[in-house]
Amino acid sequence: MFKIIVRTFIIILVCSISLTGCKAKKKAVSNKKKPTTERVVTVKKETKVAKTLEELGETKVEVAPANSSFSVLVSTYIDNYSQIAKEEMLQYGIPASITLAQGILESGAGNGELTRKANNHFGIKCHREWEGDKVYHDDDESQECFRKYNDAKYSFRDHSLFLTTRSRYADLFKFDKDDYQSWAKGLKKAGYATDPKYPDKLISIIERFDLAKYDAEVLGKKVVNRIKNDSKIAKYTVVKGDTLYSLSKRFNIPLDTLKDYNGLRDNTISIGQTLYLHSPEN
Repeated sequence: MFKIIVRTFIIILVCSISLTGCKAKKKAVSNKKKPTTERVVTVKKETKVAKTLEELGETKVEVAPANSSFSVLVSTYIDNYSQIAKEEMLQYGIPASITLAQGILESGAGNGELTRKANNHFGIKCHREWEGDKVYHDDDESQECFRKYNDAKYSFRDHSLFLTTRSRYADLFKFDKDDYQSWAKGLKKAGYATDPKYPDKLISIIERFDLAKYDAEVLGKKVVNRIKNDSKIAKYTVVKGDTLYSLSKRFNIPLDTLKDYNGLRDNTISIGQTLYLHSPEN
């Protein structure tokens, strides 16, 4: 009996020691300080790529003088809308040069009837999904439905959405943003216009008015100065029967501008005289 009691006491004592050791070990483990590991998280800084239409505010449009030449109308159009075209390029990746050239061509440099009465710069028709205001205008057919905008900036935004949301224009976005020639040809190939000379017209406008510089500005590239030097400036030699007024009409240059180009104080010109048709560099 005594042996049984001693044996039981020894077993209890051993168990107590074991349990105490386990607890101490667990406590030591739990109190052990974990090694500090530093995790570096790279946060990509977002660049605000474009202003919202609301931030752009109401479009302030400068009106060209009455009876202005096409060159003056286009220059005024560019002054009015180049910033919006650049913002759209930032947001949607469509070259500003292409947007401006299309706007100039489709809207008659802002003076077409559809543009004047509906702020529609790109000739976009209603289509089934359009739920905005509408106007009816003769085009390929009589009284076709066209989209109407409260402000020109909404027409530019709709143009961006029109190209980016339709699968037939997807191939355009494979071209470089400063490759306006490929974009112009791609628009025709995708069916934007039926005129076979549409690409040539866009390219001509872009190069004549140096619209590619706006693409370079958006892309952060060096803007190439395309002002021609004296030796390459278009000139005209006066012949019998010419007047300064008739030449201004022939070359679509305002009379006062033509005088400025040539440093003339009055309308007097003489046979054999050379006239500059562009502003000399010096």
